[in-house]
Amino acid sequence: MKKQTTGIHHITAIVGHPQENIDFYAGVLGLRLVKQTVNFDDPGTYHLYFGDGGGNPGTIITFFPWANAYQGRIGDGQVGVTAYAIPEGSIDFWVNRLRKFDISFTEVERFGEKVVQFDDPHGLHLELVERAKGPTNDWTFGDVTPDVAIKGFAGATLYSSRPEETKATLLNVMGLEEIGTEGDYTRFKASSEIGNIIDLKMVTDARGTMGVGTVHHIAWRAIDDQDHLEWQKYAQENGQLVTEVKDRNYFNAIYFRESGEILFEIATDPPGFAHDESIETMGKELKLPAQYEQFRDRLEHSLIPIEVRPLD
Repeated sequence: MKKQTTGIHHITAIVGHPQENIDFYAGVLGLRLVKQTVNFDDPGTYHLYFGDGGGNPGTIITFFPWANAYQGRIGDGQVGVTAYAIPEGSIDFWVNRLRKFDISFTEVERFGEKVVQFDDPHGLHLELVERAKGPTNDWTFGDVTPDVAIKGFAGATLYSSRPEETKATLLNVMGLEEIGTEGDYTRFKASSEIGNIIDLKMVTDARGTMGVGTVHHIAWRAIDDQDHLEWQKYAQENGQLVTEVKDRNYFNAIYFRESGEILFEIATDPPGFAHDESIETMGKELKLPAQYEQFRDRLEHSLIPIEVRPLD
């Protein structure tokens, strides 16, 4: 039986100061902070989740923010670029918004689409792409209203140390469809309306080093817990060294590093981000997994104070 992921579940990156991170992704890009919790493997730092108004899979970018941490280098073995889908006709709004906040950008065309390229304050490479498909994001923050708001991921660009082997993994393990080639890039597509496009750079460069301004991993969607266990078995049968299932409170996760050295995760869509707080209040309070609740006072005093604040 061949399996097919519907697309990207989330992307997780390493950044610097958490307030700078919030100011950019909420204040500038207008995304919703849907969850503030801690890194389950290192509870002395935040794990911040941003997405659409409902915190839906395919819209979620997550961050481990470490103030004063060393800078990483984007390169082979990493997600090189994270692309966001914006509504058709909204590109002028976003170009003007980037200018408003003195953010340098470049406009290019790739695979017949206009693409706006820029970096976040900590060096992550980002893109905005107009896409007709995908539900409207009903979240409003500052001047970012639903008619122009980021819908979720358009996709991602992968930098692999072994592009042909990564290509085989995308096709034969993740079940993506190859749909075109342009220059050094091959494009793949999954079935979802958002988070469905992957561009793979087919030439190699310097290996990336993990640190601030780099993506830690890309996560693919599993329908539910049963589908997740099937994915674990399927990936193992296809030569991947897969971890045990890890409970991340808002989804279950398994991980493997594919042959091009990019860390892949497969995450369940449920239970989602509203199971420990309401949809209306998501992201407003620090939420801790049960194993860390006893340390709440200590953690709240050690974590850097943060707030979601409008910048318009």
